[in-house]
Amino acid sequence: MKRVFTSGSFDLFHVGHLNILEKSAALGDELIVGVSTDELIEKYKGMKPIIPFEQRFRIVQSIKCVTKVVKQVKLTEIAQLQREKIDIVTIGDDWVDKYLEGLEWMKQQPGKEVVYFPYTPGVSTTIIKRQIIESANQIVYAALHREELKDKDWDEDPHV
Repeated sequence: MKRVFTSGSFDLFHVGHLNILEKSAALGDELIVGVSTDELIEKYKGMKPIIPFEQRFRIVQSIKCVTKVVKQVKLTEIAQLQREKIDIVTIGDDWVDKYLEGLEWMKQQPGKEVVYFPYTPGVSTTIIKRQIIESANQIVYAALHREELKDKDWDEDPHV
């Protein structure tokens, strides 16, 4: 039985997240997913996630290809990989030339492997955040316009 591990922030969950989960699940019999805590994300990205940990954990837990979700307090921790008896770790290809202790440990273990997946083109949490910022005025204007129309057409007692 092959056990696959992948992890991430999974903030503003999008199709790129789903793609890496589905590709990871296809490599083995069980997919264990580490969801990074708010503190870990703030430590390595320099900002807090938009969606709180408990909600991100629940979202990932609800994905049908995911067998188990675990709290991730350290990036690709050796002890967690050992505890979960992981055979394959998957990670985005932006980590190819970056050092993570757990990845290096996996590469040195007989019968274990690290698989790098390319990111889904054109989608990322950063791109989504940028699009929100760039279209903020339009979003606010549309919301205010909808409210104005509701107020104008409001009929407190339609039976009168």
